[in-house]
Amino acid sequence: MFMVYRIVSFLSSWLSSTFLMALFLSLLLILMFPSTNADWPPSPGYWPSSKFRPMSFYNGFRNLWGPGHQSADQNALTIWLDRTSGSGFKSVRPFRSGYFGASIKVQPGYTAGVITAFYLSNNEAHPGFHDEVDIEFLGTTFGKPYTLQTNVYIRGSGDGKIIGREMKFHLWFDPTQDFHHYAIFWSPKEIIFLVDDVPIRRYPKKSAATFPLRPMWVYGSIWDASSWATEDGKYKADYRYQPFVAKYTNFKANGCSAYAPAWCRPVSASPFRSGGLTRQQYRAMRWVQRNHMVYDYCKDPKRNHALTPECWT
Repeated sequence: MFMVYRIVSFLSSWLSSTFLMALFLSLLLILMFPSTNADWPPSPGYWPSSKFRPMSFYNGFRNLWGPGHQSADQNALTIWLDRTSGSGFKSVRPFRSGYFGASIKVQPGYTAGVITAFYLSNNEAHPGFHDEVDIEFLGTTFGKPYTLQTNVYIRGSGDGKIIGREMKFHLWFDPTQDFHHYAIFWSPKEIIFLVDDVPIRRYPKKSAATFPLRPMWVYGSIWDASSWATEDGKYKADYRYQPFVAKYTNFKANGCSAYAPAWCRPVSASPFRSGGLTRQQYRAMRWVQRNHMVYDYCKDPKRNHALTPECWT
């Protein structure tokens, strides 16, 4: 009987230590190899893209330049850049506020010097004195991620005397592998940039001098910006890798057109009719900026912030 007791005691002790060891190893593995969810933003809790219907390319847009470097069907558009030309498109209507989005897929490999863009602008209506709100993919070299640049120009700050308001990000996914939805929400009080419905930047109106208020059109393009696009122009477009291709689909352009009556109410990027973001959306945005933002013009000591008073007001 005593022998049985000793065997039972030994087995109990061994099982207990084995369980503790397994638990310790499990915790160690979690610390060494965290869940991939840690590399993904928290849920914003609200999906503004689902509130707006997609449109076919021809229902809302027209070719602007490079027609021979553009191919469209009802739901998608492909544009490309080679030695001879790039290509661009423009919305049929101008807007004074709204939600503007497209699902985009960019080219893998060597794309240095190449810009793929989706943006708002009134440069044709106000040459030399225009407003612009940009989402731009800055091309890259082998083995390095794309940089997603967001930018805001006001009243000619992009014409000759550049006063950019850039925030740049390395995305939490590879934008060459699949389509992802990129959007600009613009109202009279704020601009919000979104990626797959996750807010990545909010640019509030702090004064009329630092905020675009005149009607703008929606544009997209692919072009050679070798002088600055990749590491400040260090790497240029290399046409041995041409054509450089960008694909757009799931176009959305909803809001108050420039011709809408004065009572047209701006859309919202959150459940709040008055605009702004929810606490959960702010949490997701802070996560992106903490983990994936690689440049903020307001924190650049080389910039003259007297020219960007929104950074300190």
